[in-house]
Amino acid sequence: MGFLEALKTQVLTADGAMGTLLYAYGLDNCHEEMNIIKPDLIEKIHLEYITAGADVIQTNTYGANAIKLARYGLQDRVTEINEVAVSLAKKAVGTGNQFVLGSIGAVRGVRKSDVTLDEILTAIKEQAKVIIDGKVDGLLLETYYDFEELTETVKMLREETSLPIVAQVSMHDPGILINGMSLNDALKQLEKLGADIVGVNCRLGPHHTIQAFEGVELPENAFLSAYPNASLLDIEEGRVIYESEIDYFARAAVQLRNQGARLIGGCCGTTPKHIEAAKKRLQYMQPISVKKAKVQKEIFIQEADPTILEPLHEKVKRERSVIVELDTPRHLEIEAFVEGAKTLYSEGADIIMMADNSLASPRVSNIAMGSILKLQHGIRTMPHITCRDRNLIGLQSHLMGLNALGLHDILTVTGDPTKVGDFPGATSVYDVSSLELISLIKQLNDGISFSGKPLRKKSNFSIAAAFNPNVRVLERAVARLEKKIEHGADYFISQPVYTSEKIIEIHEATKHLSAPIYIGIMPLTSFRSAEFLHHEVPGIKLSEEVLNRMESCGGDSEKETAEGIAIAKELLNTAAKYFNGIYLITPFIRYEMTIKLMQYINQLDEQNKGVKANV
Repeated sequence: MGFLEALKTQVLTADGAMGTLLYAYGLDNCHEEMNIIKPDLIEKIHLEYITAGADVIQTNTYGANAIKLARYGLQDRVTEINEVAVSLAKKAVGTGNQFVLGSIGAVRGVRKSDVTLDEILTAIKEQAKVIIDGKVDGLLLETYYDFEELTETVKMLREETSLPIVAQVSMHDPGILINGMSLNDALKQLEKLGADIVGVNCRLGPHHTIQAFEGVELPENAFLSAYPNASLLDIEEGRVIYESEIDYFARAAVQLRNQGARLIGGCCGTTPKHIEAAKKRLQYMQPISVKKAKVQKEIFIQEADPTILEPLHEKVKRERSVIVELDTPRHLEIEAFVEGAKTLYSEGADIIMMADNSLASPRVSNIAMGSILKLQHGIRTMPHITCRDRNLIGLQSHLMGLNALGLHDILTVTGDPTKVGDFPGATSVYDVSSLELISLIKQLNDGISFSGKPLRKKSNFSIAAAFNPNVRVLERAVARLEKKIEHGADYFISQPVYTSEKIIEIHEATKHLSAPIYIGIMPLTSFRSAEFLHHEVPGIKLSEEVLNRMESCGGDSEKETAEGIAIAKELLNTAAKYFNGIYLITPFIRYEMTIKLMQYINQLDEQNKGVKANV
């Protein structure tokens, strides 16, 4: 009897975790390499699950693709590792009646930009070919948080093989994928794409997995599967543990059967004891064929509060717009900063931008200063948000707070690594890149949290993204802008530029883009600071002419300031011709220099109006 044939009349018990047991043996490196290094141990674990009563076991190949194996320098051993894994599983089964599924794990987590989808599919195709050639009974696609990756993998594999495909999603919240899609809809879509068994594994314990299945209808042409974790995870003395009573897991297996699951196993934290207890409960039960799914209560998502102020990316498309950056202080005396922001705003700045601990050095929180400026002085502000300092929990919390405060203008940046700042030993988080952060913020604008959970209200963010034109190959930087637009960027703000030729080059290279650009201009204050910017600050390069002009001032501070402003005005002559958006970076707290440049921009615009009027 074949695998699918058996599922027509039986509830099959699958095995539990492989990694949990290897971890218990003190093996926490590449688990798939153990197929070669410790084959006897892998076979032993398979036999323990079979002895416990598992009808289905999976090969130890969850991460045995070239992308994941490359982390251990094993990318050239894909064929060997997968071949051995299949042979070990089949050897353990022997002449028994158990089925062997070839495990294929997801590559993407929250981060998507490390490798492309095409690269993922190529790697999975290579791995799957070896597993299929090993004559397994089916393929098990597991721990897929990214639904696009899973659907494209199912489509690709369905073209490659007629073997049964088990396609399992993973969720952060019961019943909802991280893209906001309901589990029921997701499983229906996987069924239409050709998956023979659709279901859930990992992340959630038995309680929440059962809760998720309550809203799932029985598929028309597929079966349901469930591989919950033993429980929610805990950390004890630095080690991941799962506390779960064996009988509790077994009783949960029965409830999963009652919700329609016909293939029931375990994921993280489960052991042969869990599977043995589940088997004893399930072995005499017939699968259900009729089920009334629980109607999920629809959560109404309110529209975002209408913003009184027009988004800058709309304004700049038709007229001059000036963003002024003023970094928050590194100390607790904020009076000079507040005074500078008030003066700059009164002089006509559309918005006051504040970096997020630039150069990885701590400053007064930009969300705190943004709130003070907005609530106490009516100043529109734009905080940077870096990926460096906050994990996904902190990022979402931070953004929800910004929205609650009415700070809807933000600039997303990756953030300078901590090693360049005051605390080089501090941790750089980087749960996501700036690309992924843009997508996640757009998800908040749809009223969906990072985990896919409804937020009950849409946020109202206008998202700026960073642009570094000071690179050797500008086309590559522009290609990255195109990717950021695809992810949802509304407009761009460039690093400071120091030649008119570069400004013109930027215009020519970006004029096809749908998102507008603010060109960065930062006046130099001294030759020493010019050299520092040129040689040490990432993303900033000065021309030899500019450096020579600053050096010729001979260290006279007044001359250096005057020359810095003169250079900036020359750059503005060009920038104002090609771009409506100007981004003025205030050096240190010397906002009087920025005011002179703002006044100069106004003069240029008045002159242009006069010229047009006389034409």
